Amino acid sequence: MKPEEYISLNGELFLKNEAIFSAQNRAFKYGDSLFETIHANGTEIQFLDQHLNRISKAMRTIGMVYPSNFKEKVRTDITYLINKNKAFSGTRIRLSVFRNDGGLYTPTDNTISYLVETSRLNHDHYQLNKKGLRIGIYQDIKKTNGILSQFKTGNSLLFIMAENHKKKLQLDDCLLLNERGNLVESISSNLFIVKDNILLTPGIDSGAVSGIMREQIIEAAINLGITIYDDCDLSVDDLLNADEIFLTNAIVGINWVVAFQERRFFNKTAKLLIEELNRTAFSS
Repeated sequence: MKPEEYISLNGELFLKNEAIFSAQNRAFKYGDSLFETIHANGTEIQFLDQHLNRISKAMRTIGMVYPSNFKEKVRTDITYLINKNKAFSGTRIRLSVFRNDGGLYTPTDNTISYLVETSRLNHDHYQLNKKGLRIGIYQDIKKTNGILSQFKTGNSLLFIMAENHKKKLQLDDCLLLNERGNLVESISSNLFIVKDNILLTPGIDSGAVSGIMREQIIEAAINLGITIYDDCDLSVDDLLNADEIFLTNAIVGINWVVAFQERRFFNKTAKLLIEELNRTAFSS
């Protein structure tokens, strides 16, 4: 029999399928929420400080009351939930923060609750995909740069629309554009390209998420002596002229791209970077 799995709401355990929210939940009604997706190998949680720093910055940006000892409480709850669910290999952790019930657009107050969930992954370390991704461009809605664009929020309609577009075209992923027509990121990952042994990625001021894995890949490139520019305005032509394209996020690490339109790509740099990433991300 499959063992019961639990979730943690404000440090209190509930069964995974147990109803815990009312119809007044502000994440449900208004998308008044933030989230992080985090990789763990057993109770070794990769880049947790960076994730907690980003969501803490986002909470303050949108006016949520920041609880005392928030980071310490979340860290304890994540570790406890991993142990409770016996998630002792690769695990995806989702941390959601939302404003408490009350009010219409104007909240009754700005206090928060937080939810921790776990789900199992196929691999405990980062593994480069054996089959390269085929990607396209989603152009119907542009991603606008602003004070929220660098964070992960509960307003995900743009990404849902891009997912439906990807599914319709039978692609593995789609890239998003900003209002200037420059490339921003993919549906759930930051974008990197390699041209003439130089690594290029859109700047945060393009509208890209300030990805935790993006930061780690930039650091890994520096460690390997790879020239990196992290503030680029990239176009579709840059994709077509690239030697390599790859996508990064906190769960998979690196996914390399084999095809965009009629172009085909290699993965030499992606292989080097994922080796360096695993070396720094895991204690053994």
